[in-house]
Amino acid sequence: MSNPERNIPTEFALSSYVYELPPERIARRPADARDASRLLVLDRERETIETDRRFSELPELLSRRFPRGGLLVANNSRVFPARIFGRRQTGGRVEVLLLTPLPLLEARPCPGTGGWICAEAEGLVRTAKRMKEDEVADFGPCLRVALVQRGEYGRCRLRLEWRGDVQNIFNDAGHMPLPPYLEREDDAGDRERYQTTYAQADKAGSVAAPTAGLHFTPVVRKALVERGFRWAEVTLYVGYGTFSPVREADIRRHKMHAEHVEVPESTAESIREAKAAGLPVIAVGTTSARSLEGMHQACGGVAAFAGDTEIYITPGYAFQVVDGLITNFHLPESSLLIMVSALAGRARIRAAYAAALAEEFRFFSYGDAMVIV
Repeated sequence: MSNPERNIPTEFALSSYVYELPPERIARRPADARDASRLLVLDRERETIETDRRFSELPELLSRRFPRGGLLVANNSRVFPARIFGRRQTGGRVEVLLLTPLPLLEARPCPGTGGWICAEAEGLVRTAKRMKEDEVADFGPCLRVALVQRGEYGRCRLRLEWRGDVQNIFNDAGHMPLPPYLEREDDAGDRERYQTTYAQADKAGSVAAPTAGLHFTPVVRKALVERGFRWAEVTLYVGYGTFSPVREADIRRHKMHAEHVEVPESTAESIREAKAAGLPVIAVGTTSARSLEGMHQACGGVAAFAGDTEIYITPGYAFQVVDGLITNFHLPESSLLIMVSALAGRARIRAAYAAALAEEFRFFSYGDAMVIV
C-alpha cells in the first residue's frame, strides 16, 4: 500500500502533528483558582523551555523578557448556553446546538404570529429519529426551532421563532457547550469557569471558550499594567469548527472554517502605537491571533475590521501582527496545533509538548497554559 504522505514535506504532513496523550492528562475540571494553573515558558530566542512556573507569575516573566512592556490583545467574546433541549411534535426528544452568534441574528417579525420574532441560523440537530425538513420542535413556551435544510458535517440551516429576549431565553434554558472530549455534562460551575473574567455581555456568541483567557484574573491584569503592559480587545465568535480535526494528509489541502471577527479602531490604534514603539504584540489565545492576522489579511494592514475570516495559518506563514502568544495545549491533528507550530517552529512545539507530558501538565480547555515569547 502506498504512503499518501511520502512526497509531502514534513512540516505539511498531518502525521507531524500527532502525539500520544494519556487520557488522564485531559483536564476534566478547571484548576481550583484561575491563575493557579501551571505555565510552560517557551523562549524562542534563548531556545529554552521552563516547566516550573505558575500562571500568576506571567507578569514577572513577560517583564523579564520585555522590560519596556508591550501590548496584550484578548478575545472578549462570551460563551453562551448554546445547547437547548426540546420536544418534537411526535413527543421525541431533540437537542440543538446553535452555532450562529446571538448578536449576528437578523431578527424580523414572524408574519401572523402575534408578536413572535424570527431569524435564520446555523446549528447542529440531534434526535433519535431523523428530523424532517420544515419540521418544527418546541423548546418551551417562548422558543420554537424549524429545520430548514441539512448541510455538510451535520450542520443545518434553522429558523428560530421566539418571543421576548432571545438571550434571556438561552440563558434560562440553555446548557454550556462543553468540548466533547470532557465527556461530561455541564454543571453550575461551568457557567462561571468556562468563561473569561472579561467576556462582554453584548458579545454572547461563542460556542467554545477562548481558553487561554480563562487563566486571567483582575490581579494578574493589574500586575501586567504595573509592569508596562497595555491591554486591548478583539471579538472572535469561536465556532464549533475549532474542534474539527484536519482530515487531509497534506495539511495545506484543509479548508478552514469561517469565524466572525471584530477589531475596533481603538485596538487597531493600540497595535499601531506598539509597533511604532518597537513593543511586542502578544495575543491571548489562538482566537486573538487569528483575529489579528485575519484583520491584516483582509485590510492589507492594521485597521479596524468587522467581518468573517477563513485565515489558515500553517508553517511558512509570516506573522504580520503577532509577536508572542499565550495559549493552552491543543488537540493532535488540529489547526490550532498547526498554528502554534507556525509561530514557534514545529520542532520547538514538539519539544514543548514532550516536556509538558513528561512533567504531567494538564491539557486542553481546562488545562494548563504556555507562553511563547
